[in-house]
Amino acid sequence: MYSETAKDVLNKIMLSPTAFHVIETAKTDLIFAGFRELKESEVWELQEEGKYYVTRNDSSLIAFTVPKKDYKGFRIMASHSDSPCPKLKEKPEICGGGVVRLNVEQYGGMLLAPWFDRPLSVAGRIFVREGDRIRSDLVDLDRDVAVIPSLAIHMNREANSGYKYSFQKDMLPIISTAKQGKTIMSLIAEEEGIKESSIIGNDLFLYVRDKGEIWGTADEFVGSPRLDDQECVWCSLMGFTAAENSEYVKMLCVFDNEEVGSRTKQGADSDFLLSIIERINDNLGRNREQYYTAFANSFMISADNAHAFHPAHGEKYDPMHSPEMNGGIVLKFSARQSYTTDGYSAAFVRKLCEDRKIPCQIFVNHSDQPGGSTLGNISNSHVSLNTADIGLAQLAMHSAYEVAGVKDMEWLVDFSEGFFTSV
Repeated sequence: MYSETAKDVLNKIMLSPTAFHVIETAKTDLIFAGFRELKESEVWELQEEGKYYVTRNDSSLIAFTVPKKDYKGFRIMASHSDSPCPKLKEKPEICGGGVVRLNVEQYGGMLLAPWFDRPLSVAGRIFVREGDRIRSDLVDLDRDVAVIPSLAIHMNREANSGYKYSFQKDMLPIISTAKQGKTIMSLIAEEEGIKESSIIGNDLFLYVRDKGEIWGTADEFVGSPRLDDQECVWCSLMGFTAAENSEYVKMLCVFDNEEVGSRTKQGADSDFLLSIIERINDNLGRNREQYYTAFANSFMISADNAHAFHPAHGEKYDPMHSPEMNGGIVLKFSARQSYTTDGYSAAFVRKLCEDRKIPCQIFVNHSDQPGGSTLGNISNSHVSLNTADIGLAQLAMHSAYEVAGVKDMEWLVDFSEGFFTSV
């Protein structure tokens, strides 16, 4: 059971090298489950017991189900679609030294060293001119086209003693020899069957080609690119589509740009979630008083992976709270509210875990080691609800290849289903 869920998640990650592909894959699953697409630019006519989804920028998505008009409130589970990686600049090729390199910049807080000496490809979206129209196309070269080569130890004797990388100098991948290779845009145009001159815009990223695997002496671990945060995306979606519920509006949110602060039109710091909630309320003929009472009866789960205990660096962790892989759902706390969990929301999560016999563990940062934040507290500034931050324990967060536990995925699916069905 555990390995089947893990295999399904790993397959979806392999189909989703960028945030745009995450949303496309999610749409496929939602359509299969009977959901219908709505457009923000069109008038809605929602029906009781209807299933819908809305996208923004092709990189964020909110799916929801409509119960009866007298629903109690909203049950919201949110995660993010983006992962740290190199992003191509507008003029992506640099020639010199007999080779062509891609001119890239850093997207998100990358752990740089693991990106060296790996096969890389390019994916994202392009904008194509068709007469007076502009068309958006999803692209994925899905082949080995680039490598970021390390400098040989003979030329950098201090490489194993600590090295400060310059992204502009050290992290530009080789894609061809200067005389023989094609440009990235010409290669994409060829793959898409269009003229290179028709491409007038793009959002393109490098991604690791390594395939996700189940490993360990008892097949207890998974290794894959982009576990943060696609592991939570796919497990949440599985539970969401499986859940039967008639008392709450179920909402699954997948936001883009969490890794760069969420301050975009499609991020958690936008009006995306609030505007959808307001449209649901108004479309179903509910007044403002009913809107506010629904808010008071609502709950949000912010699902973003957590740091598992690293056996070589125990001093980095709180001495009483060191989550383990395959140890269950991780409930995250922070006094400075970078995680939104408080006493009430923690009790809510613990009760749900106890009722469904799901293991639950705690993450709190070492008091001298302040950690990062996630989308929960950012989203709460726009949609103020009782909220808990959870995740699954993983190692090598923000690496090109991350590690997590097989069993935890099944538990998060079960947790998600329970969250959307509990009263």
